Amino acid sequence: MDVIDMEGPRQQVEAAAGWAPPPSRQRASHAAPPWTAWAGESAAVAFITVVAAIAHGAALPYLLFPELGALAYDTLKRPHGAWARAPGMLMLTPFLAGVVGTLAMQHLAFGPVAVFVVLGASILIVRLLRSPIAPALSAGLLPLVLSDRSGDYPLSLLLGLALLAVVSQIWRRWVRPTAPVAVATPQRLSTSIGAKTRRDRSWIPFFIAFIAMASLLAIGTGLHFLLFPPLAVIAYEMFAHAETCPWAQRPLALVAVCTIAAIAGVLLVGLLGSGPLAAACGVVVGIGLLRALDLHAPPALAVVLLPLIISKPDYLFAASVGASTLLLSLLFMTWRRIGKRAALI
Repeated sequence: MDVIDMEGPRQQVEAAAGWAPPPSRQRASHAAPPWTAWAGESAAVAFITVVAAIAHGAALPYLLFPELGALAYDTLKRPHGAWARAPGMLMLTPFLAGVVGTLAMQHLAFGPVAVFVVLGASILIVRLLRSPIAPALSAGLLPLVLSDRSGDYPLSLLLGLALLAVVSQIWRRWVRPTAPVAVATPQRLSTSIGAKTRRDRSWIPFFIAFIAMASLLAIGTGLHFLLFPPLAVIAYEMFAHAETCPWAQRPLALVAVCTIAAIAGVLLVGLLGSGPLAAACGVVVGIGLLRALDLHAPPALAVVLLPLIISKPDYLFAASVGASTLLLSLLFMTWRRIGKRAALI
């Protein structure tokens, strides 16, 4: 039976979207003891290290696809959150998006058309399944950005996700909720999200404009990572759930986190290679960044792990991440300012 914390309507919508505020911003009466957050983060580091070792040893690099870091971080740190409560969707949603991305890469060239086909299909999958797993957007986009036409990508996704689903359910049973809980259904949660997005669709043109600009810039400059895959998740959640997405409240902090995470990822690969030690250190650095800035932004873990699956990552990758995240934040703040002015008229 699914459960959610009794945090009020805003927190229920936020949980449905898959995000929650950092521990310091949650009500103390309903928050888990501090040790569970630390234990969950430690478990995420251990999980990613083991998966990276398997991926390295079996020569299956996509077993450690970057968003697995974000998913492991959130499901193990918040074992009763939306992602951890949906192990089936945790496996199925990114897998289906990965299949779409692989097929698109095999039949279309990287560019705006392919990007919109993949993102549109991925968003449709999330909506039709009523899935909270928004990182599926990143899973769909990854083959396009890497120009990888190999057919083993979706299977690698599924294997890594299945392992996380099993581990997260074991962890969830061990870390029991410490506050009263209320019964919730996927329908109830999905309705909460749908109601918010139906009331205000003004974000859609801005989201489309941003994806189009990032795609065109990536094509024009040859820097595909101006549209780095986690950016799709970051942008979608930022615009579609602006009132509840944690990093939407602090867009400039988001730029700092993503840029530093990208630099750290490049540095770690340069110093340690792309094996399990680099993966473990990357997750530790990512978690440290989020704690230092008191920001709950799981996609930052995907950013720091992304260089591990890139051939010869360099600082153009970090510059691309910083530039596109800044562009997103500026466009988001413009949309929000226009919305506030319109509300005053």
